[in-house]
Amino acid sequence: MRGVHAILYALFDADERLDRAAMRAQVQICLNAKVAGIAALGLATEVAKLSFPERQMVMDWVAQDVGGRVPLGFTINGASVAEQIAMVRHAESVGANWLILQPPAVGSFGAEEYLNFFSRVMRATPLPVAIQNAPQYLGRGLCDDDITRLRADHANFTLIKSESSAEGAANLIAMAGPSLKVFNGRGGLEMIACLDTGCEGFLLAPDLVDHAVQVMNLYDSGNRAAALALHQDTLPAITFMMQSIEHLICYGKRIFTARAGLPTFDRSPAQRPTPEGLAEVARFAAQFGSLAGRPLAT
Repeated sequence: MRGVHAILYALFDADERLDRAAMRAQVQICLNAKVAGIAALGLATEVAKLSFPERQMVMDWVAQDVGGRVPLGFTINGASVAEQIAMVRHAESVGANWLILQPPAVGSFGAEEYLNFFSRVMRATPLPVAIQNAPQYLGRGLCDDDITRLRADHANFTLIKSESSAEGAANLIAMAGPSLKVFNGRGGLEMIACLDTGCEGFLLAPDLVDHAVQVMNLYDSGNRAAALALHQDTLPAITFMMQSIEHLICYGKRIFTARAGLPTFDRSPAQRPTPEGLAEVARFAAQFGSLAGRPLAT
């Protein structure tokens, strides 16, 4: 599992329907970039905008396109235990290798309620399970003691998907111990510092995933200085994209589609790009170049 895993964008057509050809192209681009794995249905996939059948369809498509070439993960999103278990069953049926559980996006409850919720879903599957612990994005999360309790009760709880600073990741790694791996996100901000603390990998949208893979490969080969220099080249773009999840979906997706030679259509409601933002998209797309031999989109 160590490495950079791509979490896919939801790509729509002009009628706001999921675009089969564009989604297939996205998977192939990520495979060409030599990612360690591919995942879908996270925040970058705009999962809250997808119906239950659409989430199943994304699982079907991505599993077909990955074809077992790299580990395949799916974020499990749902407002009830029953809904999440139904998504788990579909993920199992298409050959998922691991799952990422999100807390239910309904209400605000005490830790005990979320612990019970996660426990019931974890018991429903033998697959390795991660928890996305991102209270700044999801509005709810677990503390260190909660994570320790879940790990003691569930052998298949093996990974935390964090959205934290390098300092936060270091604290989480120290608390979790060697049996619980930590992946970080945040677009790859503080990537080198996170690796220094012991992060096992990253789950990143595919806008700059080819460069992130190179950074981690350089780091793992022992060339930390070159990894740091390459990462510093990407930091202005990462900082631009990661101002919020809505900003990532608006502009990070456009940087990806510009580099991939694909059109971009939003599904309402959405943050709409400004002329100034589009100018930044064009600048970063030109800086980082086309993907998979496709011409830059205009």
